Amino acid sequence: MVELDDVKINFDANGLWVLNIALAVVMFGVALGVTTSDFKQLFKQPKVVLLGILSQFVLLPFVTYLFILLIKPQASIALGMMMVAACPGGNISNFMTHLAKGNTALSVSLTAFATFLAMILTPINFQFYGNLYEPTAQLLQNVELNFFDLVKLVLLILGIPLVLGMSLRSKMPILAEKLSKILKPFSIVVFVGIVVIAFSNNLDIFNQYIDKVLLLGISHNIIALALGFFLAKAFGLSFKNQKTLAIETGIQNSGLGLLLIFTFFNGLGGMALIAAFWGIWHIVSGLCLSFYWSSKSKKENI
Repeated sequence: MVELDDVKINFDANGLWVLNIALAVVMFGVALGVTTSDFKQLFKQPKVVLLGILSQFVLLPFVTYLFILLIKPQASIALGMMMVAACPGGNISNFMTHLAKGNTALSVSLTAFATFLAMILTPINFQFYGNLYEPTAQLLQNVELNFFDLVKLVLLILGIPLVLGMSLRSKMPILAEKLSKILKPFSIVVFVGIVVIAFSNNLDIFNQYIDKVLLLGISHNIIALALGFFLAKAFGLSFKNQKTLAIETGIQNSGLGLLLIFTFFNGLGGMALIAAFWGIWHIVSGLCLSFYWSSKSKKENI
């Protein structure tokens, strides 16, 4: 059997362009629902904002690093876990928060704000922890990842669509509202489709190595969800905001992670496998948790 660290996931240039465009459209769709007043409202709750940043960009990468030290996975898998942990929350978190009867307005605002921060913090966290752990540091040396190239791509995929979407919302709110209703479900379908295509084109590789990431991916996701929930609980946030922070931390933008892996790491096996598995699994876990909290809220209201 070929070592997973030497396996390359097949994803051609056309597929990469589709992924680039799809992620930009997804981010544009999220931004259509965000106004500058949302950000002003967000800063009226500084405690929630700080906890959201702490959970996503400080604690999750750090706890992921500790988890990697404990279980010592293969280097490419460890690097993939670091990549996922360094990414901001995914836009599907807004839909899940709404379903879970969480604070949807807070979720949308946090996603947008986290996206702004991700333009700098995603590359910084990934580079820092990737170089801190010796096996992944060796992989990074082989790839010779350029920090500024990473920042430019994140800016292009997340930053520009976010600014354009918010600008359209402020100037043409009615059109933005109509587009938002179309793009939100469309973006979810597109994202799932991309991950499924990545799986189907490399089915033999996934069948051969899925056992190496199955429990790791599930455990990592549970840790992320629990981290957001219990951090919010420890600081006395309402149950509504506890649910929101759990989903914002546990539902990562693994599509962005996949894009960065295919662009800079040429589809490195363990990295792509763990990010693609996250892309499927966090939808399953997030929806299950959202339905549970939704049904629990209904029972409490009876």
